[in-house]
Amino acid sequence: MRAHIGDQLVVESPATGATRRDGEIVGVHHDDGTPPYEVRWSDTNDVTLVFPGPDAHIHHITDQPEGGHPEAEPSGAGKPSHRRLDPGDIGRRVAHERRRQRLTRAEVAERAGMSASYLAYVEERPAAPDIAGLTRLADALGTTAARLRGGGADLPPGEGQAAYHPELHELSPDECRDRLGTHGVGRIAVSTPDGLTVVPVNYEMVDGAIAFRTAPHAVPAAAVGTDAAFEVDHVDEAMSQGWSVLVHGPARAVTDIDGMRRLAQRAHSKPWAGGERPLWVLIEPKRLTGRRIHTG
Repeated sequence: MRAHIGDQLVVESPATGATRRDGEIVGVHHDDGTPPYEVRWSDTNDVTLVFPGPDAHIHHITDQPEGGHPEAEPSGAGKPSHRRLDPGDIGRRVAHERRRQRLTRAEVAERAGMSASYLAYVEERPAAPDIAGLTRLADALGTTAARLRGGGADLPPGEGQAAYHPELHELSPDECRDRLGTHGVGRIAVSTPDGLTVVPVNYEMVDGAIAFRTAPHAVPAAAVGTDAAFEVDHVDEAMSQGWSVLVHGPARAVTDIDGMRRLAQRAHSKPWAGGERPLWVLIEPKRLTGRRIHTG
């Protein structure tokens, strides 16, 4: 017996007239597709580890493409190829948090006590893990089940309970650079005719400088030719801790073709605001200051 993720396991009832049982295979433990399988049963929606008996057979899906898995990643477990479906919100949040922490599926799956193939199923398909599985995933990622479900997604950060014994620490310039990472979303402060304005931009770190795209007459473009202030922060509600990094430095427009092409090639994403944003702005950090708050 051999199966792929997404196939259906059908268990026939030995009793005449009794109802058979079926479920979707969401985890395969061996590279060759042999049992055991993790099966989400259609009658209970529970996921259990199954060693099929002689009364079971596989109903194969018909939309298997030729070629490899859409996301090649070391996992230590077999990951048969299957058509990528639109993942659910929980899967997106799990995958985002795992990648943010630079963890492989194998690492998270081992921490959560599940197979890497089932974790791939959760991340790539509109799956709904039971509360036990979701809690184990949350623990493995250092977050909460509520956050993986999207609880508080529309709330501003900082509304969680403050720590009982918070400690404030200054970050070194190297620690500030580490937290800026390679790209992300930050805030640029600019002076406009209506007064000081702070707007979000998604940025790239290129050769130690902060680069972002905007439109020539948009608010962020007002930073060009000034000593700009740029800020990035992160608040972890679950752990009652966080950090912020403030960058000061001159901002200039990148107008040469080679410079714009180089920045465009290194861009991780398009501006969140959309539309035509051909102007690249570069901030050369002259001063970095940061603080970290933790529970001590």
